[in-house]
Amino acid sequence: MHTKENRTKKIEQRGCKMKIFFFFLFSFFFSLSTQAQCAMCRAALESEGGGVKAEAVNDGIVYLMAIPYILVGVLGYAIYRLKYGKKKVE
Repeated sequence: MHTKENRTKKIEQRGCKMKIFFFFLFSFFFSLSTQAQCAMCRAALESEGGGVKAEAVNDGIVYLMAIPYILVGVLGYAIYRLKYGKKKVE
């Protein structure tokens, strides 16, 4: 039978999951647009006067920055699935 402690624990876990969900939802919809560029790239591109080329370099840097975050997210999800994936039926 379910005890009061088990029900309380489940409610707390559900509340924690909802907080995490709303944090990521909020972060997704309310992100700020930023520009990333190293000092050497900036100096090289400013000397040429190519605005389109500077934007392309900025975009490339942002994509390169995103790859490690995506890999860490996939790794975290794989570990989560291994740990909490399938429960054995006794």
